[in-house]
Amino acid sequence: YSYDGYTTNLPLEALLDDDVIIAHSVHGKPLTAEHGGPVRMVVPKRYAWKSAKWLKAIELHVDDRPGFWEVRGYHNDADPWLEQRFSEDDGL
Repeated sequence: YSYDGYTTNLPLEALLDDDVIIAHSVHGKPLTAEHGGPVRMVVPKRYAWKSAKWLKAIELHVDDRPGFWEVRGYHNDADPWLEQRFSEDDGL
């Protein structure tokens, strides 16, 4: 959940990938709002809408809960290597 009401979802295995970060600073300085601060999540192996800015909370659920873009037709997994942009995209 973001302060502006934005939501997105990720499977736990994607969230636990070794390159996912939750950032609060850059070069020793607090992350500015312009760059997603005070806290933002970066998920490099997913399309950008999975990397939430202005992070307020993270919730873990047993069931899938599509976020802002997913309920509007964007792909639930958002894997760029499989070109999963829209819900009907099955990838390569």
